[in-house]
Amino acid sequence: MCEANAYLRNQGEQDELFLEMVDRVVPHEDGLLLEDIYGSRKIIKAKIIELALVDHKIFLERI
Repeated sequence: MCEANAYLRNQGEQDELFLEMVDRVVPHEDGLLLEDIYGSRKIIKAKIIELALVDHKIFLERI
């Protein structure tokens, strides 16, 4: 499988899991639309700060 987990990076705190098994990340007028392998969608006002593809992780930061 090629999906990744998306995490919110919090300054000085542990990264917070936002969405598991993310299949798609799409720019959206309200930020980013993330969709998992089951079709569930979440929109967040955030930017991508790191893609760790070998580790299957997406790190986001709220804007």
